[in-house]
Amino acid sequence: MTTISEAAPGSWTFLVDPSHPGWHNMAVDAALLELADRTGAAFVRLYQWDPFCLSFGRHESTGRFDRARIRALGIDCVRRPTGGRAVWHARELTYSVAAPLRAFTVGAKGELGGLRVAYYQIHHMLARALRTLGANPELAPRSDNPQDLRTPGPCFSARAGGEILIGGRKTVGSAQVKQGNALLQHGSVLLQDDQSMVEELDGIGREDAEPASGAPLERVLGRSVAFDEVALAIREAARASFGPVLREGQVEPAVQEIAARHAPRFRSPDWTWER
Repeated sequence: MTTISEAAPGSWTFLVDPSHPGWHNMAVDAALLELADRTGAAFVRLYQWDPFCLSFGRHESTGRFDRARIRALGIDCVRRPTGGRAVWHARELTYSVAAPLRAFTVGAKGELGGLRVAYYQIHHMLARALRTLGANPELAPRSDNPQDLRTPGPCFSARAGGEILIGGRKTVGSAQVKQGNALLQHGSVLLQDDQSMVEELDGIGREDAEPASGAPLERVLGRSVAFDEVALAIREAARASFGPVLREGQVEPAVQEIAARHAPRFRSPDWTWER
């Protein structure tokens, strides 16, 4: 079995990670982004959160959230390295893609794509996976406006061009960040949760907040949808979209060592709240 340290530039590695706290999940994603930039390898990682966690976008203001209530309820919080608005990570699957930009090309001659090209190609891959589950996803048109981080509400209450919709509502919410010649894109695939928890914790300006409007797969399909079922569908879609997968398994110690360097930032209350 090929290890991450042996993965060749241009190769893809598929990882399924056990549930971890928010700071750990963000540190591992940051580590994979560092590896993608340094080595040219590419990664698809699937994971969940334990305990459930409220995540904020990198530049999102947290002033409107009821921090006292969040603390009283014992809710875990973390700030993502990517943009976007707040997400409640509970009954969902989180995916991340860390890859060099050259992994995403356009045109017959394979011209290098940018962040927007990667955004669409990754979402096309996820939409392929959702179709195998029986859903009918579509990508939001490019004319949709990007999210306004000053407007209260969860990530899933607003949509941007290229995001995955089912019945006009978001089932997948995603965000990106670029580092050197690589990108990290990660996002939440709703299994059961509709993100109303974000609305409940939005303690300031709630009268102006957009209502939670996610479309979880359980509601869309009319049946229970487990993490493992969706993970398998994404694995096959990634294989079809990005080529053979060199390694399948869990994040190995070499990645954990890099993640340990990033962990203090994501564990810091200053990083989480001082925006």
